[in-house]
Order: sequence, then structure tokens, then C-alpha cells
Amino acid sequence: MTQDHDDVLATISASPGRRWLAIVALYGLAGMVAYVALAENPAFGWRLFLLAFAGVTIWLSEAMRTATARVIELTRDELRDSSGAVLATIDEIEKIDRGMFAFKPSNGFLVRLRDKSRPRVWYPGLWWRLGRQVGVGGVTPGREAKNMADILAVMLVDREKSS
Repeated sequence: MTQDHDDVLATISASPGRRWLAIVALYGLAGMVAYVALAENPAFGWRLFLLAFAGVTIWLSEAMRTATARVIELTRDELRDSSGAVLATIDEIEKIDRGMFAFKPSNGFLVRLRDKSRPRVWYPGLWWRLGRQVGVGGVTPGREAKNMADILAVMLVDREKSS
């Protein structure tokens, strides 16, 4: 039986409970800030600031809601999400960092890329990319992220053995 390079080896999807808790908390924060801005009658500058903050929080809530509807997939060639956005190709991954002190999302891992600096991307609660670092995780189950990181680590060891 041959395996296609597009076969999905592992997936990470947002945990429904964590996803909705985070989204409701952000919408609740936006509501409370807007209430303070409109009901408490602060100075005009503060009112504008609070309404702008509420607007940004609503935008962030919606961004998290749409981002966490996606699924991260690992294939033999790439790490991507279900929309087709490529987080990183396997060839450009230098190492995986799951350590306690790594700058990584909660319940996730950090992928360090070799020498390509890729465009910045942020899907709140699911993944982000900043230069040569890709963070995977957030409102995702820890065991799914651990399984994917383990498979990626084995793939990297196999790649080093074959070169």
C-alpha cells in the first residue's frame, strides 16, 4: 500500500468548549467596555477610547470565531490549515520546541524555520507565524498538539538520517 504525500497524518482542531468560552469572554468584555463608555458618562476622550477598545475586541472575537473553525493538518510535505494556508513546509522546518519556557501558544508547540522569513500571520486561538517562528495551539486540545509535534519530530529525525 503506497501512501500519497497529500495524506493527512495528524490534525488539530479547536476544542469546542475552549473555543466558545474564549469567544463568549471576548464578546462579554466588549459588552462591558461599551456599557461603561455609554452608561457611566466618562470624559469625551475616555468615551472614544473605550468605544474603540470595544470595537477592537469585537473584531478580535469575530477573528477568533472564524479562525478556530479551521483545522490544522499535517501531511508528509507540509503543515497547513483546512483553508489551504501553508504554515510551513516540512523541508523548511528546523526544529520543534515544546518546552515549558518556549514562547508558544497554550496547549501547543513552536516550529522554528530554517532561514526563510515568511509573512506574519495570526489566526487567534489556532496558529500564528512571526518571521521564522510558527506557533500552533491556543484553544486546541493538548493531546492533539502533542501527537502532531511527536509525528513532526520523528519526520525531522528521519529527514536528518536520510541526508
